[in-house]
Amino acid sequence: MYHFTLPTFPLAGKSVLVRVDYNVPLHKGKVAGVKRKQLENEVTLVADTRRILATLPTLRYLLEKNCKIILATHIGRPEGKIVPELSTRLLVPALQELFPRRKIVWLNDCIGEEVRKKISEGSSKEIFLLENLRFYKEEEKNNAFFAHALAHLAEVCVNDAFAVSHREHASVHALTKYLPSVAGFLLEKELGELSKALHPKKPAVWIMGGAKLNKLSLMLQAFKKADRILVGGALAFAFLKARGFSTGMSKTDRDSVRQAKRILKKSFSRKIVLPKDFVVADTFSSTAKTHIVPANNIQTNQVGLDIGPETITLFEKYLRQAKTIVWNGPLGYYEWVKFAGATKAIGKFMGTLDSTYVTSIAGGGETAEALEKFHLVHNFTHVSTGGGAALEFLSGEKLPGITALEKNFRRWSGKVKIKS
Repeated sequence: MYHFTLPTFPLAGKSVLVRVDYNVPLHKGKVAGVKRKQLENEVTLVADTRRILATLPTLRYLLEKNCKIILATHIGRPEGKIVPELSTRLLVPALQELFPRRKIVWLNDCIGEEVRKKISEGSSKEIFLLENLRFYKEEEKNNAFFAHALAHLAEVCVNDAFAVSHREHASVHALTKYLPSVAGFLLEKELGELSKALHPKKPAVWIMGGAKLNKLSLMLQAFKKADRILVGGALAFAFLKARGFSTGMSKTDRDSVRQAKRILKKSFSRKIVLPKDFVVADTFSSTAKTHIVPANNIQTNQVGLDIGPETITLFEKYLRQAKTIVWNGPLGYYEWVKFAGATKAIGKFMGTLDSTYVTSIAGGGETAEALEKFHLVHNFTHVSTGGGAALEFLSGEKLPGITALEKNFRRWSGKVKIKS
């Protein structure tokens, strides 16, 4: 894997377009010192700044190099339309708080002569924030003209948006045809840490859960790399049903059961460790009465929403023996307190393991969200900022954004004087 890196690339004094992924959750909140008449004492705030904080090493490095920074991101899925509640303007307060000595200049578009003029008139160490890239449908269509218009804003592009590097979008793919493109520190970190899952110290244990059932390619990769695969979440019910057990009203579908049957016929299926018990409810409700039942005794009118205490103990036994742990997918319906027990218990257990001996990696949007919610991120070697990107990388697939950087390196390496 060859691509330009920040420490070796000549960046001093340049205008740098940084593709970040600030697709963060937003909420309404009060702002101290703002009178109700001014803003009705309420503005939109960033609910989770983890993705923004993860890019700080790259941005601080660029400021040290006297670069002019142009931040480019998307928020949500506006589908090529201007949606005010998805404007990047809403990110300005959070960014300003992180860079109190720098003025964050928000631009009400992401391409065009007016945007280019304002940036060109700016000074070094100034931070510009472009409007939502996805307000243009051309972004998701990987449109060459749109990418070319973005390239006109800067001299160099930095990809620090691992979370969208599995997409063939203009700002991470087509743009690399027009500007020398460098991997940011966050992107480098993600590739380095997630690669440890693909080249693990043995024994390796993968935890697979979550609500999504379309994880066949990820599971096949797990069979190649892991000694044991601990299955929880909705995924467990596909395997139980494939074995002929009743799963009641628990989440499953025909295709996942069919895939589970195929997997169970393979010799490597011996690596799978299924739950021994579940926390079930009579209705799908946060206030439902719960019971703990054996895995082979889920009643027709019951829905499984978490793995049980016996299974938690079993999983901990395997995790205690591991040198590499990869976790994708919560073990229960963690959004409700009654069914978050296993996810929290295993997350806390990870903190008891010797970090000098064990490498623990968590990937996937739901997994990161759950660990953040329960303040368990610090118990892991690495929690990926990428949802789908992390899963595709762990599945052994090539990410278009990374492939584009490699092609860019071949295109520009002879034209750029790299520091040794």
